[in-house]
Amino acid sequence: MRRGDGEMRRQGGRSRSMRPVSVSPFLPIFFLLLTAHCSLVTVFAQPGVPQPNSPLYGARPAPGQVATGLPKALKNVGIDQKLNEQIPLDAVFKDEQGREVKLGEFFGKKPVVLSLVYYTCPMLCTQVLNGMLSSFRQVSFNIGEQYEVVTVSFDPRETPELAAAKKQTYVKGYNRPGAEASWHFLTGDAANIRRLTDAVGFRYVWDEQTNQFAHASAIMVLTPEGKLARYFYGIDYPPRDLRLGLVEASQNKIGTPVDALMLYCYHYDPATGKYGAVVMNIMRLAGGVTVVLIVGLLLVLRRRSGNSRNPAIA
Repeated sequence: MRRGDGEMRRQGGRSRSMRPVSVSPFLPIFFLLLTAHCSLVTVFAQPGVPQPNSPLYGARPAPGQVATGLPKALKNVGIDQKLNEQIPLDAVFKDEQGREVKLGEFFGKKPVVLSLVYYTCPMLCTQVLNGMLSSFRQVSFNIGEQYEVVTVSFDPRETPELAAAKKQTYVKGYNRPGAEASWHFLTGDAANIRRLTDAVGFRYVWDEQTNQFAHASAIMVLTPEGKLARYFYGIDYPPRDLRLGLVEASQNKIGTPVDALMLYCYHYDPATGKYGAVVMNIMRLAGGVTVVLIVGLLLVLRRRSGNSRNPAIA
């Protein structure tokens, strides 16, 4: 009996020594955060900054730089970004009915999309307006409700009649209530046009050979106070970028929580005039979601294991 008792004691000792060690539920979270940290370090170590995609956009070339190879008519043409600069709200223009108006009349409550064109342009300006219309129709925001649109002719020879005809075409194409009163087509004299174009960095020249203006193409988004917030280049304006630009220009007074989440993951790049994904923020967001899911899973498993032990104890 004593021998059996000794064997039983030894077996009991072995069974006690082989009991599973409890693991803290926070250990997986620690390893997950460590992995995310290492991934972020890798992202930070990657070099490379986007560069302007065209010599017509961005700052003027510094002296001594290699020539861009642009034709003579385009050497003084381009768009210089002047982010956060104020436009002259006291500049005077004429609306489609020929009434004198100040730019400040279209600001104050909503962000404003500004475009500089001339109405008799044979090609590029029409493409700019068509690109605007296409983007406006794909954005759920409505002209007049969430934002205003101001289109200004930089040709001082053009008249309110031309502006009215152009407005009729694009308001009809937009086909939403409110556009008639909130998409403005303006004309003006040379002095006021120059004040506006200089303020936004829009450089253009008259080309005698082609008998038309040489100019770049872009639209600008301004804050309700009349400060330049975003530039979108070319003739195609992605609806996502335009929407995010309007939300930022309004200081998040328009939009939804989804827009706020998108702005966390996408930032505006002045070099390209577009919104690009911020890998670091996306990884942070993904890591946070993963942590929440793991914690939730551990809590569920812990609750289930507790429920399974209660009948045995009873």
